[in-house]
Amino acid sequence: MSTQTELQDTINDMVDDHRGILAADESTPTIQKRFDAIGVESTEENRRFYRALLLDTPELGKYISGVIMFEETLGQQDDTGRPLPEVAWAQKIVPGVKVDKGKGPLSGAPGDLITYGLDGLAERLGDYKAQGARFVKWREVYPITPTNPTLLGLRANAEMLARYAATCQEMGVVPIVEPEVLMDGDHDIDRCAEVNEQVLHSVFHALRLHHVSLEHMILKPSMTLPGKDCRRAPADEVARATLTVLKRTVPAAVPSINFLSGGQGPEEATENLNAINRLRGNAPWQLSTSYGRALQQPAQAAWAGQQENRAAAQQALLKRARLNSLARNGEYDPSMEA
Repeated sequence: MSTQTELQDTINDMVDDHRGILAADESTPTIQKRFDAIGVESTEENRRFYRALLLDTPELGKYISGVIMFEETLGQQDDTGRPLPEVAWAQKIVPGVKVDKGKGPLSGAPGDLITYGLDGLAERLGDYKAQGARFVKWREVYPITPTNPTLLGLRANAEMLARYAATCQEMGVVPIVEPEVLMDGDHDIDRCAEVNEQVLHSVFHALRLHHVSLEHMILKPSMTLPGKDCRRAPADEVARATLTVLKRTVPAAVPSINFLSGGQGPEEATENLNAINRLRGNAPWQLSTSYGRALQQPAQAAWAGQQENRAAAQQALLKRARLNSLARNGEYDPSMEA
């Protein structure tokens, strides 16, 4: 099978008009924070049990088309001995994996960050494919301050995303390109829109220079939101600002835009997605989700580390996935939360 066929088959399996992507790729320090919040020790066995619980949720494949796993999860099994990528694919949920290796300061650009992990990426991709992964994800992070992101920060982060995406496609693996503009700060929605536009413009310029096939990638951007220390914007304002930025920067060739939740609560993230799809008009892309905490938080609270709460946790996950599926078509209403 050619790499082009592999890429197109994965896009066909992941992109449709009603499903989204579950981000379950929290690093070990991040999942420990999530578990600390519910009083659960972050052991390898607890992480395995919890993530197997998510992937084995009955009917999850009706609403979720792909799952981003942490590297550890890719090699784990459920209670019956099935590899977790097989558990996901049994419901036609495409397995994927996070491949970046975390972030640190960008030299020469105070306040900006850069992500590590390009060294040896092609070799790791071969191993991940052998374990069942068909797509991967790489995240670059952009803080907003009066002086950030700098021009160097914009160019350096875009270059990393483009080099990563080009390497993935050469290996027949679909790249999720994630430029996350952080909510930290007191900036207003107009400042966020300005930065989002700069970020996406630089990213697609770099993708073009590296000959990345836009038809065979998925974009995972931030919504255009005010900083968390600023007033919360109503959903219709978020939707208008987000769509304006996307229409100015994202080529129509990109098949799907799967938003990250980026600190939004579960209901807020669903409400904003719903408003975006109600106002989408003739937007050329699918507008969907790649939520982590906004999908998982209710399930984690219901589970609380107790095996007997497995079914309740799965129902909580399924509910959020179903409500986000409705929001994909502008059919969600807050009354459905009851």
